[in-house]
Amino acid sequence: MDSTADRARDGRDSPLRWCPSGDADRPETVVLGVRSGERDQVVYLAEPVPAADVLGSIPEGIAPNRVLRFASHCVSDCANRVGEACGLIERITTVPAEPGPAAVPRCHLRPHCKWWNQVGVEACHRCPALTTLEPRDNELAVLVADPATTREELESWIAAEQ
Repeated sequence: MDSTADRARDGRDSPLRWCPSGDADRPETVVLGVRSGERDQVVYLAEPVPAADVLGSIPEGIAPNRVLRFASHCVSDCANRVGEACGLIERITTVPAEPGPAAVPRCHLRPHCKWWNQVGVEACHRCPALTTLEPRDNELAVLVADPATTREELESWIAAEQ
């Protein structure tokens, strides 16, 4: 990706913020990583790949976001948008982090990532474990994914479970 258009698409030279939990079908969408490894975490790609280049290779019947993690532009009409902020990363950082390595993964998106620019390194520590398809039998995951859930509701649920 050497052209200015490509750098803008991958988020490096763009004033736009990128969502690391983006929609697969947006024209600018890139593949951020692949879901694999221990606990189905995201393994980040060294370089972005346009989503349009890989979506056709996913077998029919498998949701693309079941195996890939996408990044697309942060848009004002997103259900998770709260003013200029992302409500999703605010809900995610309410949940206590899983124990894990102190280092954050290498990520080509970071300089223009909405989450990084909003909450910093905490977003990077949480990002590999996130998925856009949450199991319906995981009440906490359902609460975090729901844009209507408030931080106070999450804190209350977490306190009740401890």
